[in-house]
Amino acid sequence: MQQLGLVVKRLTDILQMVGVGSDPGKDILKAITSLSKHVPPGSVSPGSERNDLQTALAKNTANSAQMQQMRQQMPQQAQPQQPAA
Repeated sequence: MQQLGLVVKRLTDILQMVGVGSDPGKDILKAITSLSKHVPPGSVSPGSERNDLQTALAKNTANSAQMQQMRQQMPQQAQPQQPAA
């Protein structure tokens, strides 16, 4: 249930960004209300939140490295040649 608690927390953060009155905000609020019923109080500790953020950072770093490798392996697009003067 810890993971679900982290999801609810992230949704709460997003809700603050988009606003409760917006269409996405209304849907996010419904999801938070529904999911919160399954999260026991205290299931998300500061340590678990820190671990989750560290895991996300590690995944992001790995994905960035993979994307950079893919870009380097792609053939360079030929640049259009300018007509001789």
